[in-house]
Amino acid sequence: MLRLTEIRLPINHTEAALPDAILARLKISADQLIHFTIFRRAHDARKPAMIMLVYTLDVELKDEAAVLARSKNDKHVSLTPETHYKFVTHAPKNLSERPVIIGMGPAGLFAGLILAQMGFRPIILERGKAVRERTKDTFGLWRQSVLNPESNVQFGEGGAGTFSDGKLYSQISDPHHYGRKVLEEFVLAGAPEEILYVSKPHIGTFRLVSMVEKMRATIESLGGEIHFQSRVDDIEMINDNGNQKVAGVKLSNGDFIATQYLVLAVGHSARDTFYMLHDRGVFMEAKPFSIGFRIEHPQSLIDRCRFGVHAGNELLGAADYKLVHHCKNGRSVYSFCMCPGGTVVAATSEPNAVVTNGMSQYSRNERNANAGLVVGITPDPDYPGGPLAGIALQRELEARAFELGGGDYFAPGQLVGDFLANKPSTEFGAVQPSYTPGVRPGDLSHALPEYAITAIREAIPAFDKKIRGFAMHDAVLTGVETRTSSPLRIKRNDDTLQSINTRGLYPCGEGAGYAGGILSAAVDGIRVAEALALSMPGAKQSAV
Repeated sequence: MLRLTEIRLPINHTEAALPDAILARLKISADQLIHFTIFRRAHDARKPAMIMLVYTLDVELKDEAAVLARSKNDKHVSLTPETHYKFVTHAPKNLSERPVIIGMGPAGLFAGLILAQMGFRPIILERGKAVRERTKDTFGLWRQSVLNPESNVQFGEGGAGTFSDGKLYSQISDPHHYGRKVLEEFVLAGAPEEILYVSKPHIGTFRLVSMVEKMRATIESLGGEIHFQSRVDDIEMINDNGNQKVAGVKLSNGDFIATQYLVLAVGHSARDTFYMLHDRGVFMEAKPFSIGFRIEHPQSLIDRCRFGVHAGNELLGAADYKLVHHCKNGRSVYSFCMCPGGTVVAATSEPNAVVTNGMSQYSRNERNANAGLVVGITPDPDYPGGPLAGIALQRELEARAFELGGGDYFAPGQLVGDFLANKPSTEFGAVQPSYTPGVRPGDLSHALPEYAITAIREAIPAFDKKIRGFAMHDAVLTGVETRTSSPLRIKRNDDTLQSINTRGLYPCGEGAGYAGGILSAAVDGIRVAEALALSMPGAKQSAV
């Protein structure tokens, strides 16, 4: 089979245009074409009046060798690469010990799934509740200002990504095609098949809920165990010839589970766990992250700016954007986790704090577009003091937002026009904020450090030059966005993927500082599962 890239056709092309384009590209007759499938479909909207669809196709021909030889100078024609996932090993018949996974976000879920599929019968410990119970608790904060610190947007089955846009694309290097394995498993669990070929696949919260449940059932059917409301309060360590080694975990209810193989797949908000690990001497370091606000515009404005006369086209869907601006004060401001046709959500996991995030359903048909508008910060100049200093800064900003919002989980907000003019807002206008429990208009100039406020004030007009209307007076800023990524990294060896100073501990996913989003976290979960499996007694690497 041959792979063809950069097949470009107008957005309104006919069904026959694709096979015709294949014949023209390869200079073959119709009787030579047996079959073709779409591997990837993207769009090029740099010229809104002439939007093009860009295809990558896998093509089956009668004489592929001859066509490939004739096309040797065409970089857009090649053999279709192998993308089928191959297990690196399988569990020995007499499994001596079962691996334990802490956390059931994308990293923990896929580490558990891969280990289960290889026969290692993992035990997964999730501090939060099963996804449907967790959803009820999350709505309790959104609708009634009642927070459950153990069951919310951050904690529970599916992880923080469950209440998001469900984006399934990433910029990570993926030579082993782990990302394809993730997408295929999602399709098996009920995701639409289009996620296998559209360039920016997404699922949305409601679909993710049922998918996570089906993947849980698969793990259990393969001998895995999943324990909800099972917070790990401590990790027992032993001395192994002068080295620290995992011996087991102690749960909040007093139970102890012995294990020498522990996957740490907690999310970026498991602050108590980070403190415990630090006390236990597990090596970690502060890392950069970002802080800022959520910004909301009418989705129709973004659609018109990005797609012109093609706004509303079903193939294009709701328009998104990705923006960055380098400021005079040396800071960079960029859009983060843009959610077309979505809502801003309350995402705190701690009492007396306000945190924002963005969420969309699969349809992306809500009135507003929203995105994080965030400023990159780094440890030494912005939060010196060790690996936990970033957490302290997050807590300070989240507590301040709670106070600015009125002390009842309402968020502080401000019109973009007033923010730029350094004038408090007293009411909202054409754009009504979507955050619940609610948003109180006021002054956000003290919600973030001065350097961040200055940078965002400079960036918004710059972004307006790229998306006309971005600086519209009635656009809404809601504060604060602080959980963009983990503020620390739990360092691991590049080869074994174990902690650099704690044997048997496998830091994994976004909380450990090795991912940023659903897809990259799931891929990291697969990588860690493979490394752990190969380290267990009796495991032998499969022939590839």
